[in-house]
Amino acid sequence: MKQYDVVVIGAGATGAAIAWQLSHYDLKVALVDRCADASFGVSKANSGIVHGGFHHSADSTLKAKLELEGNEMFDALKSELDFEFDRCGILVVAYSEDELPALQKLYERGVGNKVPGIEMCSRERLFELEPKLSDTAVAGFFVPRGGVIEPYGYVFSLVESAELNGVEFWRNFQAAESVHEGVFRTITAADGRKIQARFTVNAAGLYADEVSRICGGEEFEIKPRKGEEYLLDRTSPGRPSKVIFPVPTPCSKGMLVIPTAGGTTMIGPSATMIGDKTENSTTQAEREIIFEHSQKMIKGISERDLVAAFSGLRPVLPGNEDFFIARSEKAADLIQAAGIQSPGLTASPAIGVYVKNILQKCGLEMKEKNSPRKILPPKNRARELSDEEIDKLHADEKLASRIICRCEFISEAEIVAAVHRGHVTLDGVKFRTRAGMGRCQGGFCAPKIMQIISRESGIPMEQLTKRGPGSELLAGKLGDLEVK
Repeated sequence: MKQYDVVVIGAGATGAAIAWQLSHYDLKVALVDRCADASFGVSKANSGIVHGGFHHSADSTLKAKLELEGNEMFDALKSELDFEFDRCGILVVAYSEDELPALQKLYERGVGNKVPGIEMCSRERLFELEPKLSDTAVAGFFVPRGGVIEPYGYVFSLVESAELNGVEFWRNFQAAESVHEGVFRTITAADGRKIQARFTVNAAGLYADEVSRICGGEEFEIKPRKGEEYLLDRTSPGRPSKVIFPVPTPCSKGMLVIPTAGGTTMIGPSATMIGDKTENSTTQAEREIIFEHSQKMIKGISERDLVAAFSGLRPVLPGNEDFFIARSEKAADLIQAAGIQSPGLTASPAIGVYVKNILQKCGLEMKEKNSPRKILPPKNRARELSDEEIDKLHADEKLASRIICRCEFISEAEIVAAVHRGHVTLDGVKFRTRAGMGRCQGGFCAPKIMQIISRESGIPMEQLTKRGPGSELLAGKLGDLEVK
């Protein structure tokens, strides 16, 4: 049984950021997740917005404070970890005179939070910043420090960097029970594997309530809030240059139009409280509402450009719309990081620092490593390289110029690198490289990607999965099927 100083349960944006932060110190750290890869829970369906810090008061909520701090950390993170990130800015737009008082209140909150560069805009200024706005736009404000990232690429980069610097990542580890004796807590997975740690961080997203119960922590319930989202092709004429927010509703920041960091356009999400933590369907009724709403915000939005539909679940802590990040009052070795919904992705790097400081106050010695940090190798994305750069890479690595995904222009070398980093599911490779995210949604490249995964990992083709156990892709060969 392996022993660690800290085990972080949950490899989404929050858990990955905590593990990455701890990897700076001379500690033994494990990151565990119930899924087959990082970000496969809440984070994979995140809208990917780096929020600007104006929706909540920094004086009265922890989430606003960490959102503002996290926002300012992304430039340095991008420089070290090389994930897709664009500070394109955010526009909050009122589309009727009735919305102006709420708009003004939101703007004043941003000013009170000292949001850098926040600017109230006239109608003329709005269209100067975003010509594709609907003609019904009345007024708004601009937040230049807002932006977009690829959420799964961000999480993968955090985890890969943490692993490179000593963190051990345990996949398919569903915490089922735990016992605290002496210095260590022993955590047992559903498949019987066991690990021990001096401190446990609960960053389990939708399942943070179950982890808290297993560890003898606070009793609370996480309720999922479902949000349907729709991706439009990168050629969509409705792609804006800024993230477009409406004036928010009491339970949601509203349905948005988002120029994603990957070059597509996302519309949504909806916001519906549900009871099932595994329910991720999309509906025709919700799709019609989202498209209708988006078309009132931006010119050029069309269902003809739709390439993918999906839904995500946000972990809501009923009765507490703020983050719950604290040392447990019932289990002294347990650090809670629960109820991390929007703007959790933006706040995640600051949450990493916040949890590190809690652990230090709990008595965990934080000694920085003497050796220099190991840096991830460059990703060499074919879609970002010139013909001359691709030719130069081809001289040393012929796979760098062999394009597997034609929609997104992803090379075989990129897919091989993803597999060697431990991403051995079809979705893992997709999220790590964007292979299969284009117009054909993997219709042409998926079989080739599966062959590469099998070849590089040694996993037989019939054992390959889309997202882990229970999502096997092949049943066998046609010639082996019994015909009755």
